[in-house]
Amino acid sequence: MSTHRVGLGQGTAIYVGAILGAGILALPALAARAAGPASLLAWLALLLFCVPVATSFAAMGARYPDSGGVATFVSKAFGPRFSGAVGYWFYFALPAGAPATAYVGGQYAAHALGAGQHVTLAVAAGLLLAAFGSNAVGLRMSARVQLVLVGLLAVLLLIAVVTALPHARTTNLTPFAPHGGAAVGQAASLLFFTFAGWEAVTHLSGEFRDPRRDLRRVTAATLVVIGVLYLGLAVTCVLVLGPELSETDAPLTLLLQRGIGSSASAITAVMAMLLTFGTMNSYLAGASRLGAALARDGALPAPLAKGHRPGEVPRRSLALLFLLSALVCAFALLTGTGLGKVMLAASACFIAVTVAGLVAGVRLLPRGSAVWWGAIIAAVVMSVVLAFSGWFLILPVLLGAAAVGGQWWSARARERAPRARTSAAPKVVTACAPLSEQAE
Repeated sequence: MSTHRVGLGQGTAIYVGAILGAGILALPALAARAAGPASLLAWLALLLFCVPVATSFAAMGARYPDSGGVATFVSKAFGPRFSGAVGYWFYFALPAGAPATAYVGGQYAAHALGAGQHVTLAVAAGLLLAAFGSNAVGLRMSARVQLVLVGLLAVLLLIAVVTALPHARTTNLTPFAPHGGAAVGQAASLLFFTFAGWEAVTHLSGEFRDPRRDLRRVTAATLVVIGVLYLGLAVTCVLVLGPELSETDAPLTLLLQRGIGSSASAITAVMAMLLTFGTMNSYLAGASRLGAALARDGALPAPLAKGHRPGEVPRRSLALLFLLSALVCAFALLTGTGLGKVMLAASACFIAVTVAGLVAGVRLLPRGSAVWWGAIIAAVVMSVVLAFSGWFLILPVLLGAAAVGGQWWSARARERAPRARTSAAPKVVTACAPLSEQAE
């Protein structure tokens, strides 16, 4: 069994990768279209909102480091029946979320290169296979790849900001709120999912050398990195592009064109692929371990539990995720299901996981502490956001029912197993396998 543990640099890279997404390539323009320069207030407000969310999950991960992540927190707070439902929400939403994320990256890359649908699909397939391959090798390789990717991405974003800043004009800040103060709320709703992902990496809490110490440091470092990258990019886009920002679908490309010229499209394509790969890499690292933990606890078939211990690679769980992702891709291509519907269905499950984790935090964290109050505030806000999922809330309900059914079936199987082994004991003795195979 591997004894590798995630270090501070690798952990920060995985956390940053879970938060950053390809949406950052377009969202500065969408937010500016909604609220003008006042969209900067929405960026700042959401960054501040990340603090209680991130610190709540870090505090719970430090107290209960386990590959079950949020499902473990919910189990500690409310019992295993509820934790199985939460685990199903995250695990079975990922086969929809990962292909959708890969497709978005393919779209950005194809658009930046002036290519068609065939390039979009090819890039998406390549990104998806690369993310699964990286995790199949093991968390050590996945974490190292993530560290390189995040470092390269930070350099590219820094180049975009620094080279474009000489073209900044403070006059582009006026009028500051052309659509009124209420438009800032609309911009925040558009930007919201760019700040999600803190729940995804709780499944890796047991992989740190010292979870109580390292999780807090990694969370703080991630908040700083995300804050610098997001605010730096948003402020530069507003100051440099001005009114042009709200009229473009590719603000980062325009920003790079101002700074470095004709090579902007190629760099944007590379950034799109780095962003989407990094997000999928982080989510798969967490989800594959969650699947193994669910199997360990009886919520999924027992063979999937192999690899649930810290330092091991849950390849069986990862293989199931790959199979389900392939089926989702085939279904979407054959039926023409829109990308938006796939992403909204997955988002409803991921938001439900976040809400459940924060509610568990209200139960588990020290009452009256700052992190406890933060969990309450974040849980209320996230519950309101979840309500806007509409009809897509049916998916978490169905998955929750499936989890309860799976746990019931597993409990019945465990009750029958001792009787079956007792009645078949003579046969086992006369035809037993080698001890090494039985251990396996």
